[in-house]
Amino acid sequence: MAILNVNPTRMELARLKERLALASRGHDILKDKHDGLMRYFIDLARENHQYRQEVETLMKKEMQTFALSKAFVHEEYLDQIAIGQGEDTVVKVKSENMMSVHVPTMQFTSQSDNGEATEPLRYGYIYSNADLDEALQSYQELLPKMLKLAELEKKTQLLANEIERTRRRVNSLKESTIPDLEDTIKMIQMKLSENERAEITRLMKIKDFDQDDAFDEE
Repeated sequence: MAILNVNPTRMELARLKERLALASRGHDILKDKHDGLMRYFIDLARENHQYRQEVETLMKKEMQTFALSKAFVHEEYLDQIAIGQGEDTVVKVKSENMMSVHVPTMQFTSQSDNGEATEPLRYGYIYSNADLDEALQSYQELLPKMLKLAELEKKTQLLANEIERTRRRVNSLKESTIPDLEDTIKMIQMKLSENERAEITRLMKIKDFDQDDAFDEE
C-alpha cells in the first residue's frame, strides 16, 4: 500500500472520499461485467469446442476418403477438377454487442465463378469414382462449418481479451487504488485529529496563562 502525496486538509479529505466512493462503485460494476463475460465465455467456449470436434471429425473422415479415391484417379484429372470447382465465398460481417464487447456475426454465401449459386459438382463423372464424388461433395458442405467455426473462435478470442482487460482493472482497483485511497484518508484523518488535539492543548494553555495573569493582577 502507498500513501498518496496530498495535503492533509479537510478539502482534500472530502475529495479523496469522493474518489474512494467512485472507485468502489467502479469496482462493483467491473466485477459484475467480468462475471457476466465469464458466463458468456463459458457457453461460447463450450459451443466452440463441440463445433471444432465436429469439424475435425468430418475433415479427418473426408481426408481419408479423398486419399483413398486418389489412388484410382489420374493426378492431372484431379488438377482439372480442382480448377473447375473454384468458388467465391461472400462474407457479410455484422457487429453484435455482447456485454459492451463488439463481436462479429458472419453470414456466408458461396458462389460459383460466374456469380451463380453453388452447384453440387461441376465436372464429368466418367474418370472419377464414388469416393471422389463423396469427398468433394462433403468438402463443399464442410466449408460453411469451417467458416462458422472461424466466427466462433473469433468471438471467443475477443471475449477472452476483454475478460483479461476487465480482470486487470478489477484487480488494480481492489489491490492498489482502493487501499491507497483508504490509507491516505486514514492518514489525513489522523493528521487532522492530531492538529485538533494540538489546537485544543494550545487553547487550554492560553486560557491557563490568561487565568494566571488575572490572578497575579489581583
